Amino acid sequence: MKTLRLSSLLLALAALFASALPASAQVKSAHPDWAQLIPKPIPLYNGPVPGALGTAPQDTPMLYVMLPRHPVTSAAVLVIPGGGYQYVALGHEGLQIANWLRAQGMPAIVLDYRVHPYHYPIEIEDGMQAMRVVREHAKEWGIDPDRIGVWGFSAGGHLASTLGTHCNKTNPDAPNPLDRLSCKPNFMILSYPVISMRKSITHMGSRLNLLGKHPGGKLVARFSNELRVSPSTPPTFLFVTERDPIVPVQNSFDFFQAMIRNHVPGELHVFDYGIHGCGLCEYIPALHTYPTLVRQWLIDNSWLPADAPPPPPPAKNWKDWPAGFEGPGKPPQRK
Repeated sequence: MKTLRLSSLLLALAALFASALPASAQVKSAHPDWAQLIPKPIPLYNGPVPGALGTAPQDTPMLYVMLPRHPVTSAAVLVIPGGGYQYVALGHEGLQIANWLRAQGMPAIVLDYRVHPYHYPIEIEDGMQAMRVVREHAKEWGIDPDRIGVWGFSAGGHLASTLGTHCNKTNPDAPNPLDRLSCKPNFMILSYPVISMRKSITHMGSRLNLLGKHPGGKLVARFSNELRVSPSTPPTFLFVTERDPIVPVQNSFDFFQAMIRNHVPGELHVFDYGIHGCGLCEYIPALHTYPTLVRQWLIDNSWLPADAPPPPPPAKNWKDWPAGFEGPGKPPQRK
């Protein structure tokens, strides 16, 4: 594993926590009891859904609000699964991540957003709406509205980094009080993210589904988020594998270099491996320390207390899409 840091922590800490989970640790099978683990989702929008093509489940974005029984922090995380803007990997990059956070006493909210045949600006608007809704319900859910992060995976990392680099202004005069709230996260975790829309390094499937076949140069530049980093970009943790076969690792390199130029604190962890879409990756011996590094970063930055409950035991990935679930991110072949 190659590690680059902007924080003042000693590299020795990485080695310390890398040994917290032995490579030989038993990985449990993933057969979650959905009825007990997963709450009923709530609609992302009150009333008619803006830009909806219909009223079916695929037209209705939802939030899964997963609150811990015994919260230990006022911080929370909006989790945005990936799927190339074609589907939403709701299981292993959404609900499983939220369950991992919730077990440690941290509230987590999973976004099931609209994807293909929807396209820009719908996905972006769903992401912005989700952050505002979390802030709107912060008091009800025991959350500090100034301590809300976002954790995005793959194309969900593009949506997450869009929130972190585009939501720099609020509209205090908006007719809808919800629209007066900021959609900017206070911190970001980006796992094997799509960051850029530039052909040279983007994931072309994500670009096609979001921006269409022939997006203009200004639109491409606007949503190449490595070009949007500023000193106000939130602290960011990035995780990638060096030989990712789907999303070029250069996405994360360019974003991190922009962070350095703009003095944005954060960490980049590059593992000597090649895989994409592995969620928490705990079932892969070479990557099993990555969740430990995420937890330590949350602790180091006071988003999670040092005495927070331990995470769940390592587990295999939950299914991309849980049986019996409906929503806009349901994979096309299963609709």
